[in-house]
Amino acid sequence: MFDPTYPLFPIFAFIGFVVALIPLPWHLQAWNSGTCFYMIWASLACLNQFINSVVWANDAVNRAPIWCDISTRIMLGASVGLPAASLCINKRLYHIASVQSVGVSRAEKRRAILIDTLICVLFPVIFIAVQYVVQGHRFDIFEGIGCYPVVYNTPISYPLSAMWPIVIGLISATYCVLSLRSFARRRVEFGQFLASNKSLTISRYFRLMALATTEIMFTTPLAVFIMYLNATSSPMRPWISWEDTHFNFSRVEQFPAILWRNSGHLTVAAMELSRWVNPLCALVFFGFFGFAEEAKRHYRAAFWCLMKPFGLSPKSAPSAAKVPSKSYPPKIVPVKIPLSSLPSYSPPASTSTFAADLKRPHSFAPSSCDAYDATSTETMTPPSASTTFASRRYSLDTLTPSTHDHDAEHYPKFSAPSSPHSSVSTHEHQAGPFDL
Repeated sequence: MFDPTYPLFPIFAFIGFVVALIPLPWHLQAWNSGTCFYMIWASLACLNQFINSVVWANDAVNRAPIWCDISTRIMLGASVGLPAASLCINKRLYHIASVQSVGVSRAEKRRAILIDTLICVLFPVIFIAVQYVVQGHRFDIFEGIGCYPVVYNTPISYPLSAMWPIVIGLISATYCVLSLRSFARRRVEFGQFLASNKSLTISRYFRLMALATTEIMFTTPLAVFIMYLNATSSPMRPWISWEDTHFNFSRVEQFPAILWRNSGHLTVAAMELSRWVNPLCALVFFGFFGFAEEAKRHYRAAFWCLMKPFGLSPKSAPSAAKVPSKSYPPKIVPVKIPLSSLPSYSPPASTSTFAADLKRPHSFAPSSCDAYDATSTETMTPPSASTTFASRRYSLDTLTPSTHDHDAEHYPKFSAPSSPHSSVSTHEHQAGPFDL
């Protein structure tokens, strides 16, 4: 064993495989397809390298050729799958920051998921298939690392293989810059969109942007460095023919640790960075999303679900917590009217306290109106008590609109009741407190 840090890498690779998948359920519920593909590619790459680092920890023997064929394809797919997922994340963040309308239909969400699937799944599959064109032999095995893909150093290998992680990283970085600019210009619309979108908050938005930016910083410079190393570590050979490139294709080259670790600092740095970058991306992702509030809520739910078979359950909340949120009845605020704004009540006397000429004619009974017409308006003499009681032979209870030509709403107002008790009951039944 030539690696003094062993088993440090297998431990981190396995941890990255596990923690990258923890936030997957609630991101699936939120339709975050780019983030889900990022988790899947990071977790798959960590699992692949964990197996390789354990199986080939002490030697470079070709003990699992079929697994190495699969493993090298996973490594090639992850080399563009992670940058492609980062591109989808930045593209979605840009569309959110520059949104023209607040609402997003279900058809638009499905179309966005379809586009992300083409970028994060179909494109890596095509990339893996194209690598066979520049694959000089089957694969290599490095002690302490495991299976490793092979690219024949020829001019055609750069546009087919080496340049794509760099191109995807540059496009993703462009979307990131545009997102920041759109956010600075359209803060109001951005806030309205987030308010209408339950699956995305301002905190999650900036965490996604930080994740995509971190991935760009990790993978794009590494891709440039590896391309430079491939161009300078071995002489570039011209493309002659398909047969020349794939001559003796089934061979497997094996490199003990004592050889490849002493081949130069740049080679060792490239090999170590290329295998550590995937666990690092997985751990960074978990650092951004594994400690958020929604993650803690899911952790508590999962913990008590596991404890349920053992008879353990969370403590019941206080009785006040049983009331659903936002279901409280509206508060009734009493209106306080100062006493000085209302007249004091005093029972009416047996006779009217108002002069007859100051009353409206239509507030009297028919016989009273006749008596009023016979009285001179110049004398200003109020009618006697006997005349008033004799003329009012109709009570307020029997007075109906059919016996009068005036509006019914005027009948109870300012009419003299037959007794104090009937006056109080009539006003309470027919008029409000402000009609007195």
